[in-house]
Amino acid sequence: MFTVNPAATLRLGLWIALSIAIMTVDHRYRYLDGARDVLTTAIYPLHYLARLPADVRAWLAENLVGRGVLLEENARLREKQVFLNAQLQKLTTLEAENRRLRSLLESAVNTPERVLIAELLAVDFDPYRHHILLNRGRQHGIYVGEPVLDQHGVVGQIVRADPFTATAILITDPNHALPIQIDRTGVRTLALGTGNFQELELPHIPNNEEVKVGDLLVTSGLGGRFPRGYPVGKVAKVEFDPGSPFARIVARPLAALDRIREVMLLENESSSPEPSAPAMAEQSTPPRPP
Repeated sequence: MFTVNPAATLRLGLWIALSIAIMTVDHRYRYLDGARDVLTTAIYPLHYLARLPADVRAWLAENLVGRGVLLEENARLREKQVFLNAQLQKLTTLEAENRRLRSLLESAVNTPERVLIAELLAVDFDPYRHHILLNRGRQHGIYVGEPVLDQHGVVGQIVRADPFTATAILITDPNHALPIQIDRTGVRTLALGTGNFQELELPHIPNNEEVKVGDLLVTSGLGGRFPRGYPVGKVAKVEFDPGSPFARIVARPLAALDRIREVMLLENESSSPEPSAPAMAEQSTPPRPP
């Protein structure tokens, strides 16, 4: 069993020497690159078969086990998309509000009077009662008769001032009349509300007066409520009736009365806030004895 065969040892030595010689030649002269490529191509199927069980296991894990993970991730992404869309809508609203406030502030810079910005709390949905509720009241210096404007023109005036809120009537209310004048000609008249947010009526202008579509209407300053020179609207329609001494003239308000969100309250120096009758009575009534 342990007998040494000299022939076998000699053959082993020859094979070892031949292997060393072939490796040396291949290392220095690259003669066996073609043979190596052929052998690598020949044994590639064996490598593929050896990797096949691991590849099948990975494919099954990705397509079967990973499906639940993908569904969960898809649900999370969908919720995140809804949240981001809501945030985007909010940012869009804030951007529009920022533009409106900038416009109001720019208008406030151009006015010498003291101004206060207020937001709308409620709108009267009666089609013939154009009233809005503001988030400013007597505690903020609001008084009855105070002019209300936006960045484009006159909106209305305060008709009721509570401690923390105030009610304003719009210039398109059928019960409102605003002293105005045509800026181009200086003709004075009233701008009457019609119940339509897009129309004001200008009565008592004779047929022979020169009134054109597009003429700018501004406050005349008469009456002591509104300062002079603030834009109100533009003439939209002029109709002359031969059977009537006065023309039918319709104007379009410059203020976006049906879309306003913030307004500018203007303190007119000629109108000082006066305490209301109930407040005066309350101040003048002596306290009752206990």
